Amino acid sequence: MPERTRACARAVLALLVAAAALMTPGPAAHANETPLPDSFLAALRTAGIPQSATSAVIQPLDGGALVAALNRDVPRSPASTMKLLTTYAALRTLGPAYAWHTDIALLGSRDGAIVRGDLGLRGGGDPSLVIEQLWLLVQKVRGLGVRDLRGDLVLDRSAFALPPHDSAAFDGEALRSYNVGPDALLVNYGSIAYTFVPDVARNTVHVLTLPPLAGSQAPATVRAAAGACGDWRGKLRADFSRPFVPVFRGAFPLDCGERSWNLAPLAPTPYVGAVFRALWESSGGRWSGEVREGLVPAGAPLLATHLSKPLAEVVRDINKYSNNVMAQHLFLTFGAERAGWPASFERSRTELRAWLDAAGLPMPELVIENGAGLSRVARVSAGSLARLLADAYASPVMPELMASLPVVGVDGTAAKRGGAVGAAHVKTGLLDDVRAIAGYVLAASGRRYVVVAIVNHERAGGSQAALDALLEWVHRAG
Repeated sequence: MPERTRACARAVLALLVAAAALMTPGPAAHANETPLPDSFLAALRTAGIPQSATSAVIQPLDGGALVAALNRDVPRSPASTMKLLTTYAALRTLGPAYAWHTDIALLGSRDGAIVRGDLGLRGGGDPSLVIEQLWLLVQKVRGLGVRDLRGDLVLDRSAFALPPHDSAAFDGEALRSYNVGPDALLVNYGSIAYTFVPDVARNTVHVLTLPPLAGSQAPATVRAAAGACGDWRGKLRADFSRPFVPVFRGAFPLDCGERSWNLAPLAPTPYVGAVFRALWESSGGRWSGEVREGLVPAGAPLLATHLSKPLAEVVRDINKYSNNVMAQHLFLTFGAERAGWPASFERSRTELRAWLDAAGLPMPELVIENGAGLSRVARVSAGSLARLLADAYASPVMPELMASLPVVGVDGTAAKRGGAVGAAHVKTGLLDDVRAIAGYVLAASGRRYVVVAIVNHERAGGSQAALDALLEWVHRAG
């Protein structure tokens, strides 16, 4: 993150910390609450993090005796734990079997194997349309006997009504895949994976580019280097200013083994066009037109339709791996299905507040920007997240939501964490100056608890030991 942006974020957090110090009496706010464990508080002190910069809530779900809270009602930046609001609201509103459609429509005329005129590719907001599914769509059209496209490929993104996306706005990292913006016709998350495979026998490194892109001139190899792996990306001295002709002026250390670098250097329209052309031509088809944006009329005859995987599986991908653009797609879809298409963030924010109020989960402190937590303005309290998780536990979609959360020490974003290993399902949150966990812990007693902890501080990066200690304490003492 640029230093100026970091400084602004720290100033905001400092104000919140000061407010928290005035608003809260201490670790145990109520007489019936258990004091938070010394292991947690000591780890915070060791990291140089004051209690006023931390919120925590421990809440029993099935008769357990452990109840604790610290700064329960202080609004904090939740990072990716905000995805819990989006995924739970969507599961309750849309249902676990909800799916998105992506269509290929005939806009011109067909003469046997030849399409004279344009072909339309209409997106419905599918957050999980990866290269394999687009390949299947192409195969469906080819299976109908279509071989020669003599018009343009028209990309219809009208399901989302969004302003232009600035991928560098959040932290200046315009090429990073986590900064890809929502797109009603998002394909493969807009990403390109450059995989570097050392060939020690030939003293070279092979470069594999996926997905295949028509017109790409990525090098087949880069120079090999001796020495420790270290900052292998920096050592490549990469230049992506011409996305179809990436340049690697440096070398790749052989000691690194195989590594992949996921980036999003292309704008959405040329990206989809290059991927579609590569898939179409590799299947034996011909295409003499170009790619452009436009609208597919509602009555246009369909040649092929792809139905996404069900929402329950999409939610699992969002929460296990904290996929930001998928979460934003789901947030947009939630609002549009309740209030009408096209989707917009403003509509989704309004609808989420209405849904929370109707569900008996009012969150007056809530500030939600895009539903993913990739935000410097988003705010929610640990108490609100705990109430949401308790409500979800008693809901019909509890199995789908809990199964979507990373298991500590096992998978997803919690695979390398400690504390209640194998017994905690928690959504993690990570931004500069923010660390958070929110989820469920199965105690050794057989009781289950909601656990939420959020740290907003310039030293938040050092809080993992404290958060792990809190999970472990709930597991052992709950």
